[in-house]
Amino acid sequence: MIPQISPTTSQPANGTAPKFVQGMGLFSATAMVMGSMIGSGIFIVPADMSRTLGSPALLILAWLVTALMTIIGALSYGELAAMMPRAGGQYVYLREALGPIWGFLYGWTLFLVIQTGTIAAVGMAFAKFLGVFFPGVSDSRWLWHIGHVPAWHLGPMVLGNIQIGLNTANLAAIAVITLLTLSNTRGVKLGAAVQNIFTSAKVIALLGIVAVGMVARNATAIAANFGAGWHHFWINSGWNTRHAIQVGMGGPTAYVGLFTVVAVVQVGSLFSSDSWNNVTFTAGEIRDPRRNLPLSLAVGTSVVLLLYIACNFVYLTVLPLRGDPTAATLVGRGVQFAAGDRVATAMMQSAFSGTGAKLMAAAILVSTFGCMNGLLLAGARVYYAMSQDGLFFKSAGRLSKKTATPVSSLWMQWSWACLLCLSGSYSQLLDYVIFAVLVFYVLTIGGLFVLRRTRPDADRPYKAVGYPLLPALYIVLAVWICGVLLRYKPQFTWPGLILVLLGVPVYALWTRPGRAGQMGLDSESQTAG
Repeated sequence: MIPQISPTTSQPANGTAPKFVQGMGLFSATAMVMGSMIGSGIFIVPADMSRTLGSPALLILAWLVTALMTIIGALSYGELAAMMPRAGGQYVYLREALGPIWGFLYGWTLFLVIQTGTIAAVGMAFAKFLGVFFPGVSDSRWLWHIGHVPAWHLGPMVLGNIQIGLNTANLAAIAVITLLTLSNTRGVKLGAAVQNIFTSAKVIALLGIVAVGMVARNATAIAANFGAGWHHFWINSGWNTRHAIQVGMGGPTAYVGLFTVVAVVQVGSLFSSDSWNNVTFTAGEIRDPRRNLPLSLAVGTSVVLLLYIACNFVYLTVLPLRGDPTAATLVGRGVQFAAGDRVATAMMQSAFSGTGAKLMAAAILVSTFGCMNGLLLAGARVYYAMSQDGLFFKSAGRLSKKTATPVSSLWMQWSWACLLCLSGSYSQLLDYVIFAVLVFYVLTIGGLFVLRRTRPDADRPYKAVGYPLLPALYIVLAVWICGVLLRYKPQFTWPGLILVLLGVPVYALWTRPGRAGQMGLDSESQTAG
């Protein structure tokens, strides 16, 4: 039997321990939601999605499904956040609703891959687009090439096929991750200020893309995507249309219907919209969190997803959805075969010719920089909360006396993210946890139902809109997507489950007799930090 941890307080009796500073208001909290969501996905994933869907209508439908699920998730999390405004957010909700092992498994996966892998991947995306301005920044320019790990197959997984060592691209990624980690050790107000500036800049950049697309509309693209009385928009979107998808890596081709193919492409759209939950990790540093957390979740997700849907419509007014991979022109290649899947870059090049690529690269540099800052700031708070519960390294649970930030937790996160950059494994690992992330969302929203039953009298300043129908709808949709991914994309599902389950023996070792720590702070102390 895995031992449980008894809930007691670990706050020093003399009350001299530093506490979190509530330095973020509603604007900063909303900027955290939006900044963590907007990375580089919206500029790239529509290409892969469109190759699978083959229909402008289904591309928009896929993003509408993503918007529906994300906003329902945010509204549901708002109740949990207002009820338990503590550092650690989703980790705390899982712990309180389902038990400490579920919180640990989430935190374990977050540190091992979800947060650190995303930081590494976004850092490498930053370096890639930095190379547009400085060609010397490239993943082919090695400073220290340790070697190549060949690919090998393990069931549905394809492991390896990665280059290990230090090149100018991952050096640039490590440098910016280091800079942002250092700035976040100086206090939450500085971290929030950076987030506010860069989130504002990338929202303006997205609005700019929408405006440019409206001005630079292409008659060929409009005719191809919306012509014949919108017949072309609805092409291949009928109930009886069968869509070809490949099962697994190199597996057989399966022909699936509308609901299944839209579920398959959620790998792109749903997780390009992910990390909106990061604001809950920083609850101990938000002023009036019982009001500002639910509001920031609702406003932030709604604005970002409205911009995402607008961007997809704009892509369709400048580039035909369907294209030819061998075509010599941007319009000829279409959305499906934009060079390197960089749909937004192709759109900007179509509008501004030679300067379009650099304008788009600058926008993505701003976007990825702000995204990394939000991820670094938020993630460290989860490891802090885990440490307070005796489920992570003890030093991660200490706050700096000078800046009231979890400095050790930030540097632990930094070290693992940088190691993933050097290993070249970050992208592969992220593919593996996509399924696991969705499972944790289902468990957390399921926890909302559990807490309504087990703690009916708990203070709930905000209650989830549409409860129980909307949270139940989220669970139904997410379970359907998980089932489809298990069937048709096993390379993304089983490896993620294995990574999560590896946390079970780690939890057993961490909580073995004689080592188990205290469960955490009482409500008042946790709220203060």
